[in-house]
Amino acid sequence: MGLHPLEFSECYLDSPGFREKIKAHEAELDKTNRFIKELYKDGKNLINATKQLGMAQRKFAHCLGEFQFEYVGDAKTDDEKCIDESLQEFSSFLKNLEEQRELMMRNITETLMKPLEKFRKDHLGTVRAERKKYEKETEKYYSSLEKLLNMSAKKKDTQLQEADSQVETVKLRFQEESLDYVCKLQEIQERKKFECVEPMLAFFQTVFTFYHQGFELANDFDHYKKALQINIQNTRSRFEGARSEVYELMKRIRETPQEYRQTSPISCEGYLYVQEKRPPPFGSSWVKRYSTFVKEQKILHMVTFDHRSGGKIGETESVTLKSCLRKTTDMFDRRFCLELDITDRPGTVLTVQALSEDDHKFWMQAMGGKEPTGHYLGMTYSKERGIDAQLDDVGLSLMKNSISAIETRVEESDEVDLSTSEDWDVKTVTSTLKLYLRSLPEPLMTYGLYKEFISLAKGGSPESRIQAVHRLVHKLPEKNRQVLGLLMKHLANVAAHSKQNLMTVANLGVVFGPTLMRPQEDTVAAIMDLKFQNIVVEILIEHNEKIFADAPESCPLSPAAPVFSAPTRQSKKSLNRQNRPLAVYNPQALDIQNVSAVGDGSSLAADETSMGSNESVSSQSSSASASEMPAEKSDHVPLSTSLSSGSNSRAPIAGASWSATGDPGESQPASGTAASDEEKPEESVTSRKAKAVYPCEAEHDSELSFQVGAIFNAVTQSREPGWLEGELEGKRGLIPENYVEML
Repeated sequence: MGLHPLEFSECYLDSPGFREKIKAHEAELDKTNRFIKELYKDGKNLINATKQLGMAQRKFAHCLGEFQFEYVGDAKTDDEKCIDESLQEFSSFLKNLEEQRELMMRNITETLMKPLEKFRKDHLGTVRAERKKYEKETEKYYSSLEKLLNMSAKKKDTQLQEADSQVETVKLRFQEESLDYVCKLQEIQERKKFECVEPMLAFFQTVFTFYHQGFELANDFDHYKKALQINIQNTRSRFEGARSEVYELMKRIRETPQEYRQTSPISCEGYLYVQEKRPPPFGSSWVKRYSTFVKEQKILHMVTFDHRSGGKIGETESVTLKSCLRKTTDMFDRRFCLELDITDRPGTVLTVQALSEDDHKFWMQAMGGKEPTGHYLGMTYSKERGIDAQLDDVGLSLMKNSISAIETRVEESDEVDLSTSEDWDVKTVTSTLKLYLRSLPEPLMTYGLYKEFISLAKGGSPESRIQAVHRLVHKLPEKNRQVLGLLMKHLANVAAHSKQNLMTVANLGVVFGPTLMRPQEDTVAAIMDLKFQNIVVEILIEHNEKIFADAPESCPLSPAAPVFSAPTRQSKKSLNRQNRPLAVYNPQALDIQNVSAVGDGSSLAADETSMGSNESVSSQSSSASASEMPAEKSDHVPLSTSLSSGSNSRAPIAGASWSATGDPGESQPASGTAASDEEKPEESVTSRKAKAVYPCEAEHDSELSFQVGAIFNAVTQSREPGWLEGELEGKRGLIPENYVEML
């Protein structure tokens, strides 16, 4: 049973049982007081510990936000950018979480700590004060009563009556105090139930609110988390592919290091020990110097560098080489030596020592060294590859039958029948297909376009990348594009069943990126670009239908001028050398009748002459017909249109034809020789003029600055897409095509 209720009537009896009940109530309130004091103390410790946790979390978040990954190469993939930014995302998430925690701590102070302390002081403290008053009145009453009862009966009546009256007054005060105290005890016993629990409920509501907000943050973070997991997986896959390539390159270099020595047509470099002669009796010393020989100028740059002294670099000395002669051991008591005749110091001979016999021959070859009389340098270096595969009709047949054998395992081909052999499983066929592509003399996407493909993958929006890949694919030779289209269609089919075969588009990019495109030189820097090769292949797979079905979109064949919209400063900046529009080529030079008359054999040329881009500034112009244009604008024709609409001549026109071997925009006369000014047709680009319709401030030395109304002479189509070349005030430079109108 719990505490006994305190009856008011018992205040008048003041029995021992009543007093025991009061003691029980008092003991319970003392226990409650101690509990609240201990809880308050623990609550403060909790708040302080949470503050310390918050400080540690904020410091951790700050550390995450401050760090940034450095990357190898000159650009990052989209996946790497997301991974790089993830630390800032994590930091922001933790900071948001800590803001909620800090708010929770403030709420705990207001909703739990202060109410409990107020109840303890205001109510439990009041009861303690009432208890003291009750005990004081009890002592006073019973002392007065004992004193009254001890009075002699012989006292006068007036004295006895006065004493009785005083005791009665004390008794009434005692009884009133007893009634108040009993009432207060029972009130506090009932009040503590909600005065203590209600703050607890508010505390837990605050805690639950904090965790719910954390849950909401986690929900908001979930989409980013899943995307980041994909970024990480893609990066991991590319890492595995790049690592295997790096190890393979390291293995090849380890086996034949001399063949992979970094050289170029311009210079060669490496360590040489240079003899430095000193006055007698000190003799001479040999100093190690890192040497770079510039072949065309025959200049040898030498810088002192000692690995043992902490890698300190000394001053650079440069000399001009007149001749190089190998010194044999019968002439000089050191091996691998060369005697250099220096033009800077007539009569001075510089003696250098190579690091090995191979290194000695390498420097001899680079410097055009000569043998002493009776000797011959008999070793040259060349890197040869045995190539048997060719991109011809047989190769195309191999590709078609390989893909068919993989996809259907049923093929009726008289040329190359791969599916009739039961011993050839799918893995064998796929390996054969990949080996064939890998063994071509030149990768399917060509060495010539490698840098352009890699460059587009390193920047721009996803849409601009797709358009750029579309354009570059149609610059490939016909056979290459045909084979590439077959392969991409097949890989798209493979990727469509990735849930079964686990070959996602990203995985296929890792597998086929190095096969379809690679640089001419094997270097670690080139391997670091493998991830961008993968991106290009991913685009080809995902958008194969659009890329290979039609040539890139171009402006319609119309003599009408586009409506010029005033370019903003931002649109001008988009034409800088690092971020030019993908293309603004308008193939109006070929009239429709001529194109259609050529027939199927010219489909490649037709494809190659329609490489426009929706990303270019000028392509945002309308292609309305002349009747739809304002009268004052109807004769303002862009250069790419006006240069091609004045004649039916089949002579090549700049900006309107593609050379068989050159890049888009490179015009070559049909005869193979340049025509003189007198022989050029009437519509020759050198006779065109243009007028500025918007002001422009040059951002590079190669560009022209001009105001509205400036007249340009000798305007031609530039090789830079989206730009013209012209003369203004005696200076020739680049002009944004959408800033001018042709006259």
